Amino acid sequence: MTRKIHIFDTTLRDGEQSPGASMNAQEKLVITRQLLRLGVDVIEAGFPASSPGDFDSVRDIAELAGDACVVCGLTRAVERDIDSCADALKYAARPRIHTGIGVSPQHLKYKFKNMTLEEAIDQGAAAVRHARKYVHDVEFYAEDAGRAPYDDLVRMIQAVVNAGATVVNIPDTTGYSMPWEFGARIKYLMEHVDGIEDVCVSVHCHNDLGLATALSLAGVMNGATQVECTINGLGERAGNTAMEEVVMAIKMHPDELDAHTDINTVEFGHASRLVSSITGFNVQPNKAIVGANAFAHSSGIHQDGVIKNRETYEIIAPEEVGVSGSQIVLTARSGHAALRKRLEDLGYTDISKDKFELIHAAFLDLADRKKEVYDDDLHSLMGEQDRNENAIYKLDAVQISCGHPLVPTATVTMTDAEGNTSTVCETGVGPIDAMYSAINKVVRAENDLTEYSVQSVTRGINALGEVTVRIKAPDGAVYIGRGSHDDITVSSGRAYVNALNRMLEQQMREPVSDHLEEDVPKHI
Repeated sequence: MTRKIHIFDTTLRDGEQSPGASMNAQEKLVITRQLLRLGVDVIEAGFPASSPGDFDSVRDIAELAGDACVVCGLTRAVERDIDSCADALKYAARPRIHTGIGVSPQHLKYKFKNMTLEEAIDQGAAAVRHARKYVHDVEFYAEDAGRAPYDDLVRMIQAVVNAGATVVNIPDTTGYSMPWEFGARIKYLMEHVDGIEDVCVSVHCHNDLGLATALSLAGVMNGATQVECTINGLGERAGNTAMEEVVMAIKMHPDELDAHTDINTVEFGHASRLVSSITGFNVQPNKAIVGANAFAHSSGIHQDGVIKNRETYEIIAPEEVGVSGSQIVLTARSGHAALRKRLEDLGYTDISKDKFELIHAAFLDLADRKKEVYDDDLHSLMGEQDRNENAIYKLDAVQISCGHPLVPTATVTMTDAEGNTSTVCETGVGPIDAMYSAINKVVRAENDLTEYSVQSVTRGINALGEVTVRIKAPDGAVYIGRGSHDDITVSSGRAYVNALNRMLEQQMREPVSDHLEEDVPKHI
């Protein structure tokens, strides 16, 4: 059986310290409920001594959590901080006080004004003893442990273990360490601190060099049994270890790490969106596990592989982390397989090889003009292909010049069913009127335009525009035409030609005389 790794969430404390990420009391409770759904082992609810608001939040979160998890409050190694934290946790079912002091030469010299290591050790051990008066579960953090000499760190951790700490937190506060060195640091402590096997060793890593997850995993490999982390990696400066990353890495490599967690990973997607929404910190699209592109594929080679078997390019099933499924993003790089699969998903099956090649060519033409092709684009593209099949007239090209004080002028090139091509130029009161006049000059089919409407098919500045027109024939019959293109004038021309084709096709199907029945001899 692999070791249980406790997941200590500090989104509500360290995560909130990220500039601009402050949360009100109600928002903290909303996130707490989500952390409980995730099944975290410890919630660090805040720093009670820092403000009345933080004090109240820690108290309310402790009440909400009940005995579902440990609720922890942060303090400095100062008695009044510890007293305040104990008061905030008074009604917690499973309280923990998290106290500590700096241990690195940089912190002792500059932050604590030339405090000696011996003084820091004495203050840290005294803080643990004071906290133990209130609660059994006391965690001690040796701030900036990542830059402390190994033997200095051993002395500090030995003292607080002797004082009664149940958890010792080894933070890489500045994100300075390399993973192999941080792992060696944890291993050194495991080998040189008497009684450390009886306490939980925790790691709290920052992402200043983009290594927070790697540092945490190195700690786990070398004996740590608690990882301190946040949703989306939220935190000061470059952030903290992202919970979703470290948990899924453990899930993917349980044997190598001799580790597992009890996290309900299907809640990661919702947790990420919730924290992003509340804090206003958007998740970068290529963020591991929860980014918008984490399970999206745009390369044709990748799309073909994923369609054949998801595991070719995905090591995690999207459903495992609360994502609905893999996403095939159709772009100019997408191949035949991705386009055909998406069309089949949309209901366009049994497309002949020749027709598919025409559709694929039209798709590439559209994709070259757009960054991404959406489902509605495909519906519109398929409609355009169907409208062009066996059409009596096709609009090959259109060019329009207009503007004040120019006279709107349109030049169109059209081909009929017999392959004859015509190019004509006309003016009008507006660009569409000029184009329709030019089309009428080629088609020569009497009609009245009764309706003209435009709508965007998809989102974005380069969205397809779909035009719908209605024309009335001399006999009063009404015909609808549709056209789509990312140039609205081309959409307008296609829609009008489509309506004319429908009218001409109907007229060709009608009998020569509306009174043909009167010409047929009646047999009695």
